[in-house]
Amino acid sequence: MRFSKYHGLGNDYLVMDPKVVGQDLTPAEIRLICHRNYGPGSDGVLWGPLPSEDGDFAVRIFNPDASEAEKSGNGLRIFCRYLFDRGLVTGDRFVVSTLGGAVACRVHPGGKLVDVAMGRVSFDSERIPVLGPRREVIQESITIDGRAYEYTAATIGNPHCVLLLDQISPELARAIGPAIETDPRFPNRTNVQFMKVLGRREIQIEIWERGAGYTLASGSSSSAAAAVARRLGLCDREIVVRMPGGSLAISVDDDFAVDMTGPVVHVADGEVRAEAFTTERIP
Repeated sequence: MRFSKYHGLGNDYLVMDPKVVGQDLTPAEIRLICHRNYGPGSDGVLWGPLPSEDGDFAVRIFNPDASEAEKSGNGLRIFCRYLFDRGLVTGDRFVVSTLGGAVACRVHPGGKLVDVAMGRVSFDSERIPVLGPRREVIQESITIDGRAYEYTAATIGNPHCVLLLDQISPELARAIGPAIETDPRFPNRTNVQFMKVLGRREIQIEIWERGAGYTLASGSSSSAAAAVARRLGLCDREIVVRMPGGSLAISVDDDFAVDMTGPVVHVADGEVRAEAFTTERIP
């Protein structure tokens, strides 16, 4: 099974073309392919390009646990770079369809920088979704291990829970991220961002990603966190989002439509050999 590996700020994906692979992937195969010890290892699989009715291309996004993500900002930038490297797109804008909606994209000259119009962020509980009466989920409370945290929930095609804190750390994300991801109020589980506001044009986040765990960077998480910072009146339209893997430039307009610009690195091209799937210990 041929693949191309890319990363966006340390968030790595394997792009696999269904026409080249020649078969659908099973959940067990996805889990093995993404495994850091038993497979080539990645934060997910981008399955495409696929035909699209509402765009130029479609892509399916699989997490390491084989669940399917609606949208991924880093994944979309990586997929765009893959299309560019294969000569399927140029520097003109094109549209990629995902489960979380169609997005307009543009690859900069040379392919190393990509723009993605991520879509409009909503705080509507029914769209995210969050259980309870229909409302905007703004500055609500969640208690984990006896401590109450303030959060704002949002969707940009996939669900997010943003905690505003004075101090954040990888340790905190790893410690309470799993409990928030699987809290019953989030019926589809949720991505979790731990956010510290550094100024009117700058925030810092740590990320616990649904289905993947602790993550160095995330485009959809950056988009959601920046939109929450603007919704709470803490930041202006143009926001730099800093993460352990690096920074993204996010623009949030008055209707909370988000544009993202960030880098992509082509790491390797390779093949998962059939022998890998015959190991006695498949995760």
